[in-house]
Amino acid sequence: MNPFWSQLVVQTTLKNKKAANQSLSPYRKAKGYRELLITIKRHFKDLLLITIGIFAASFGFKGFLLSNHFIDGGATGISLLISAVTKIPLYILIICVNIPFIILAYIVMGKQFAIKTSLAIAGLALCLATVSFPNVTNDNLLVAIFGGFFLGSGIGLAVRGGAVIDGTEVLAIFLSRKLGTTIGDIVIVINVIIFSAAAYFLSMEIALYSMITYLSASRTLDFIVEGIDEYIGVTIVSSHSEEIREMIIHIMGRGVTVYNGKRGYGKRGETKEVDIIYTVITRLELNKLNTEIKKITPDAFIVMNSVRDTKGGMIKKRPLNH
Repeated sequence: MNPFWSQLVVQTTLKNKKAANQSLSPYRKAKGYRELLITIKRHFKDLLLITIGIFAASFGFKGFLLSNHFIDGGATGISLLISAVTKIPLYILIICVNIPFIILAYIVMGKQFAIKTSLAIAGLALCLATVSFPNVTNDNLLVAIFGGFFLGSGIGLAVRGGAVIDGTEVLAIFLSRKLGTTIGDIVIVINVIIFSAAAYFLSMEIALYSMITYLSASRTLDFIVEGIDEYIGVTIVSSHSEEIREMIIHIMGRGVTVYNGKRGYGKRGETKEVDIIYTVITRLELNKLNTEIKKITPDAFIVMNSVRDTKGGMIKKRPLNH
């Protein structure tokens, strides 16, 4: 490069750096640093939960279900059923069966959620292919109960980490929006089909034990995630209500209701006018909402309550942004 142009590039770079440093106030720098720390902590926590979930689900598969040809519901059940009938390795089927659900997750849930789900499913397949687990027991009842327990734990922990390792939950969310039914109803219909196929291709006894496996897994999943098919009503009281409102609309992609209210505080119960934010989100978005609120203010007063279902609004019409 010509020396003149090299000098010009260096001067321009230094000038831009200096201008950038001058334009950022100490408050903005501190706020940016705090937001970065919150984001890093969130991703580390998600990674840890998904990793533990992968190993728990793998232990449920290889320590209990595979050796006894039991199956579960959902995409994992489809994979186990095909593996039992065709002898194709489970780790290959886990990926192949979930590919359509990953594509659907990209459409319904957003790019980030689809990427995390892809990595979680790939991690599960890798763990099944490379990690050895002992066969714990051959007692059918123990296999059904504890195989379902560890599998449900793994799926639940992955959901808490912002991903799924069983793609039928995504399909259930998608169909519930299209058909206007609950997610639970869709999941039941899918699993009736799967267990009917198990009774035909394997045996009625295995299908019945597999239903116990599914019930054990679903109850464990509900216990860990507190119900993936429920919505959460969130009430937020903060002096930064306008920033929080814009965040929910533009980052979360959700609608809000703003109440004009008064906040009481102090020993004498002083009151101060404040805008109260109310929004409804899904369980999968709860982690992200808490993180984004912390970035704005760590002192917001937040009340959450379960909402069984919603009608109208933006919950079932707009995709989840993850």
